Amino acid sequence: MKKTLTYKKTPLLLLVLFLTASGYAQDLHFSQFFEAPLLRNPSLAGIYTGDIRVQAVYRDQWNSITSAYKTASINGEYKMPIGKANDFLTAGMQVLYDQAGTVALKTTHVLPALNYHKSLSNEVNRYLSIGFMGGLVQNRFDRSKITTDGTYNGTGDGENFPSPQFSYFDAAAGISFNTQLNDNVDNNMFVGVAYHHFNRPKKSFYGDQSAELTPKVVTSAGIKFSVTEVSYLTIQGDYSKQGDFQEIIGGAMYGVKLGDDYEKPKYTIHGGVFMRLNDAIIPVIKLDYRPFSVSFSYDANISKLKASTMGRGGFEIGISYVGFRKSKEEAPNFSLCPRF
Repeated sequence: MKKTLTYKKTPLLLLVLFLTASGYAQDLHFSQFFEAPLLRNPSLAGIYTGDIRVQAVYRDQWNSITSAYKTASINGEYKMPIGKANDFLTAGMQVLYDQAGTVALKTTHVLPALNYHKSLSNEVNRYLSIGFMGGLVQNRFDRSKITTDGTYNGTGDGENFPSPQFSYFDAAAGISFNTQLNDNVDNNMFVGVAYHHFNRPKKSFYGDQSAELTPKVVTSAGIKFSVTEVSYLTIQGDYSKQGDFQEIIGGAMYGVKLGDDYEKPKYTIHGGVFMRLNDAIIPVIKLDYRPFSVSFSYDANISKLKASTMGRGGFEIGISYVGFRKSKEEAPNFSLCPRF
């Protein structure tokens, strides 16, 4: 995870280099990207088997070389049928918090989202979804923790920040297609593309109007299919491009249902491996205890920072809840709805 800070004076360059591993700005991200769907694409909101979903992910990274980067995400979604067809509307909210480096550079996102799902079939689950997400982002840091030559000379940090914090409005839009693969409603796939920061917000502690946040394109895809009566495979991946920065992450998890009722298993345990290309190998385990799930992952660093980090990367934990407004028997639209 890398971050940049707009700067104009040389003393702050050391701070900037300390907070970044690259000269290219890039967004916050998670290895468990599948547990933060709105950060991938706002049109992925509501694509799950249920009416209500709440997910939280916490990441702790790079303890071995600097003050840890701590990132937390929580998103909630509420899916409801609209009209007389099998269409749905999902209202959601994405909240993201990040703290990095010794100066406690903090970023807070509060992003409401709305997604419309248009049914493309009256026989199977097949939907085209169009989503939008937009809201406020605040950046701030602790100026008292900056150390420069001026600090020792008694002249402060030598910087002319108007304020150690600033805010801006950010927005994203996306489109996705998801469909049932055969007669088994649990076999599904989706593809989608999103365009983040399309409003090109200004991001500078100096109020520099030329410091625009670079738009990002994210292409996502996933497929889930049964392997045996009691097991299934889920494959997912993302390709992101933001300016000169590109990222490819993908992998698979194998799930096994436990219990006497395989239609409604009490437990499902998942295990798998993901890879962020040229950066990290990410083993993942996940346990479903309906309606809750908990997942754990760890980044094994394979990037150029491997020697400095001794192969250590980031630890993540995810917790989620998926529920229904009504029971399956009471919900007339349960048989046809966006899901994955």
